[in-house]
Amino acid sequence: SDHEMDEFAFQCEHNAQPRMANDTIVLTTSMMGSSQVKLAISYALAQSTKLYFFEERIRQHSEETMTMPAELAMHGRVNMSRKDISMLIGRVFLEKCAANLLYSALDRPDFFWDAPDALQDLYDAICEYLEVDTRLETLNARFEVLQATLDVLRDHQNNEHSSRLEWVVIVLIFIELVIGIVEIGGIMGWIGKENVMGGGGAGS
Repeated sequence: SDHEMDEFAFQCEHNAQPRMANDTIVLTTSMMGSSQVKLAISYALAQSTKLYFFEERIRQHSEETMTMPAELAMHGRVNMSRKDISMLIGRVFLEKCAANLLYSALDRPDFFWDAPDALQDLYDAICEYLEVDTRLETLNARFEVLQATLDVLRDHQNNEHSSRLEWVVIVLIFIELVIGIVEIGGIMGWIGKENVMGGGGAGS
């Protein structure tokens, strides 16, 4: 899906350390009405949601190729045309390009450069609770595995194509060889002589 829905609760505590636990964002009394606090929270939640979008997309592509290595190992081929594999490689490449833009978007926003330390701590706490860094590493690993799988499939398809071309060349060489033998036989009289002798015997 192209959207994610999560529900989080807010809890106010006097002199509490800003944090997030059990899907609850804990804030101090002075933070509850601050628009900057809401913005800091929104940055963390928005980055997590954007990351989820790419996680879902790469999961779908992974499911498309999940059975291919086993299929290639068992049957020596995959039930997928060169065009389909090329299209899948293209889609994954586009996702990787978009993900590269995502990595820069997941950096600490410029807003926190001049923000109080309490807001930075709140942002970091929410990102840590949502495991943004860990999920980003997992996303990178899945991209690498998927890319390796597609590289193997592409090399396999290229090898099959090269093998077919080699057989076509062999057949063409054989045909040319046969034609050459026939032409040499005609020049030497091996083929035409039999025809002449056969025709002369019938006339007598």
